[in-house]
Amino acid sequence: MLAAGCAVGLGNVWRFPFVVGQNGGAAFVLVYLAFLALFGFPVLLAELAVGRGGGSGIVGSFRSLGGKAWGRIGFVIFAGNLLLMIYYTDVAGWLLAFAGSYAFSGAPPEFAALVADRRTCLVFMLVSVAVASCVCAVGVRRGVERVTKWMMLALLVIMGVLAAKALALDGAAKGLSFYLRPDWTPLVEHPGRVVFDAMGQAFFTLSIGVGAMTIFGSYIQRRESLVKESAFIIAIDTFVAFTAGLVIFPACATYGVDVTCGPGLIFSALPKVFAAMAGGSVWGFFFFLFLSLAALTTVVAVFECLVGGLVDEFGIGRRTAAAAVGCAVAALSLPCVFVDGALEIEDFVFSKFWLPLGGLALSIFVSWRIGWGWEAFRAEASAGRGAALPDWFRPVFRYVVPAIIVVIVVGGLAI
Repeated sequence: MLAAGCAVGLGNVWRFPFVVGQNGGAAFVLVYLAFLALFGFPVLLAELAVGRGGGSGIVGSFRSLGGKAWGRIGFVIFAGNLLLMIYYTDVAGWLLAFAGSYAFSGAPPEFAALVADRRTCLVFMLVSVAVASCVCAVGVRRGVERVTKWMMLALLVIMGVLAAKALALDGAAKGLSFYLRPDWTPLVEHPGRVVFDAMGQAFFTLSIGVGAMTIFGSYIQRRESLVKESAFIIAIDTFVAFTAGLVIFPACATYGVDVTCGPGLIFSALPKVFAAMAGGSVWGFFFFLFLSLAALTTVVAVFECLVGGLVDEFGIGRRTAAAAVGCAVAALSLPCVFVDGALEIEDFVFSKFWLPLGGLALSIFVSWRIGWGWEAFRAEASAGRGAALPDWFRPVFRYVVPAIIVVIVVGGLAI
């Protein structure tokens, strides 16, 4: 559940619906699921196996399994977690502000006005940092696992209630038709865009490529097959994304909201839907609470990756490491709050370079002899109860995953 909490985040409940809306609905979902199997599953499995095989985070595991040179590569990958947090905590703060505004005033803030209010953004960013730091300081079992488990359960319950409400709306059938009945026209007319967006969504939704999952792999005992654990994480991640679509598309169809409006679908369009609904302020509060929980599960999980890495590498106490990570993230997040365009630049660097290149390093490390090697990786991934990794899957790690990463990087720069 902790690893699933790391995977489940804004990629599921913010990015997935608007990308589906821009690419024609159900046909895009099918292409996305195909890439999730071809690319998302192998890289996720590689991160978990490297963590369990090395018994630590990405830096220590790369060094112990592949040598000092790989340890240095692992450090570069590991730094991507910090880059992610210094703008992800800012976005998490926006969601907390929306939920709080619905709770206390019954209406959301104007999104542009919220982003321009630097002091409010700073306060809510610091709240998200403080929550994650305090949870990680308590410990893995008593803090991170316990809090993330209840956050995930609350998230799933809220999603179920919201989906039931959305499916009861007058326009639900029209929204479901768009979402579940394939229309291949967008794929035929814009095949490059649809395929690239599907690849990117499959990559980013699982939080893979920066070694965040590696530390959670080190916590999994060898009695459980990592093939099974990876499938479980992907199942929860996909369920959350799919259910988010069940909430959003029926509501948009009922109230005439354009589903192709892009990233503003959540912050700008959906508040209009809630304003038109009976009891809309209540549903708006629960929806943005749901988004806040999704964001905070990822923040806590990635903080744990950073904290666990510091504990492993430098032997410092957990509370000291949690305080250090919190202070570093808070300080480095200030440009995102106070400098226009800083968040977009950091997101571009992270999503277009750090994540894909980290995934490339992992695929090489587990499938070629210059790294850990296929046989050792396959044995670790297959150990324990559950499905084993078949030998015929080796070409996927050696050739398919690197090819997809090249497409993502080149396509991202071109588009």
